[in-house]
Amino acid sequence: MRDGPIRSIVLWFPDWPVTALAREGAVDPARAVAVFEKNEVVACSTAARAEGVRRGLRRRDAQARCPHLSVIAADPVRDHRAFAPLVARIEEIAPGVQIVRPGLCALRARGPSRYYGSEQNAAIALLDALYEAGLEGVRAGIADGPFTAEQAARAGTGPSDPICLVPSGGAGGFLAPLPITSLDADDVVGLLARLGVQTLGGFAAMEAERVRERFGDRGIRLHQLAAGLDPRAVDPRTPPPELDREVVFEPPLELADQVAFGVRQAADAFIEKLGAIDLVCTELRVELFGDRGERSERVWLHPGRFDAAAVVDRVRWQLAEDAGTGMLTSGVARVRIEPAAVDAASHHAPAIFGAGTDERVHHALSRVQAMLGHRGVLTPEVGGGRWLSERQVLVPWGDRVVTTKERSRPWPGSLPDPLPTTVFPAPRPVEVAAAPPGGAVAVDDRGRVTAVPAVLTESGRRRAIESWAGPWPIVERGWDAARARRAHRFQVVDAEGVAWLLVCDSGAWTAEARYD
Repeated sequence: MRDGPIRSIVLWFPDWPVTALAREGAVDPARAVAVFEKNEVVACSTAARAEGVRRGLRRRDAQARCPHLSVIAADPVRDHRAFAPLVARIEEIAPGVQIVRPGLCALRARGPSRYYGSEQNAAIALLDALYEAGLEGVRAGIADGPFTAEQAARAGTGPSDPICLVPSGGAGGFLAPLPITSLDADDVVGLLARLGVQTLGGFAAMEAERVRERFGDRGIRLHQLAAGLDPRAVDPRTPPPELDREVVFEPPLELADQVAFGVRQAADAFIEKLGAIDLVCTELRVELFGDRGERSERVWLHPGRFDAAAVVDRVRWQLAEDAGTGMLTSGVARVRIEPAAVDAASHHAPAIFGAGTDERVHHALSRVQAMLGHRGVLTPEVGGGRWLSERQVLVPWGDRVVTTKERSRPWPGSLPDPLPTTVFPAPRPVEVAAAPPGGAVAVDDRGRVTAVPAVLTESGRRRAIESWAGPWPIVERGWDAARARRAHRFQVVDAEGVAWLLVCDSGAWTAEARYD
């Protein structure tokens, strides 16, 4: 058994959500950027802090202090994704890292201090490794227990002296003057503040039994932290297995078939490695690197699970799409594949009585897609929007539906059920005229028809209109004079009993769909 808190090293990455955005190229760290969660600032850039933006500010207050502030929504997945490579780099210097949260990690000081000669030297080695990885401003705290070490890291003087070392046995004295808000327990901190306890030292001076009576076991744990008697131990993570595979081509290859052939062995090894730990890949990330520094990255989905042939197909399809868009203009120098999402292999085991109908359909469509290409097999999905053509979304087999207009949002002016069965890919020009002596029918500024629709001319064929309903207005971007649009929908039934959905836009008539 240990006699007291374990000596710990904590590395703190200030404003990590902003750093994660910058490392992925989503923002310019020199600009005023703030990350918000539940409408409050959780991290901000140095430029935003210079304008008065602080953690905990409401969004309105932050934008009032900095009108040109870039507002970014918090994304824990993004923060973890960007932090994982740095943790792996730290583990190369000193194994046994515990991820407290993205931007904060801890490790035991005993092993690194023995290897590097002292705790100070160990912290210097860690910070140097992170500096080489492009990280500046990281701070290190060394103390008895992870809590005191974290407070030491936060209390560091800054870039000029990023290491704060609290001597063994000095945790209580170091923590005593710190504010009570250093404890991550808002309910307990609020009550202590109302009782007049403003510092950790004041809280530590309270009798333990009185604390237990008022706050229970949780209060006792916080009381021990405030006194520098951190009972927690560093719980190092088990590093995940290396599942990615990389193929380097020297010289770079120009033909997609050559690249696909070159990654075949890597794809086989990739699938075998996943199978060895009872996993399957359901989402695959493919990165292509050109000879001139170009980079292409895409995450591919699969309706079932990837096998080696499917991995090779995705590499070939990505090369074809990049060639069409001009993303890769030189030979392929390097290909990297890694699982973006995995699942237990037991969830994809064959049924007892063989493959079902869905599995047979999947194999058939996958074979056709392998022959025709990524967009050779499309499945229909319903999207959002006011116009019927916008709601028809064709998605390549196996891909996730990604639309610029979400179906769940309200779309004022959209057509209610029942919807037409035939939607024209491009609206058909038609003419709508009034009863003899004729004349064009339009909609005035008040939304009223100028005459009763009587004749519909479609594809040169005149049809008598038996009944009609409308108009129903559709107003888009009324605030933007350059892109504003105001149209009106009509439903008409001709003499043959065919129902049409017509649109009158600035006096021009089109047929949007037909009710069959």
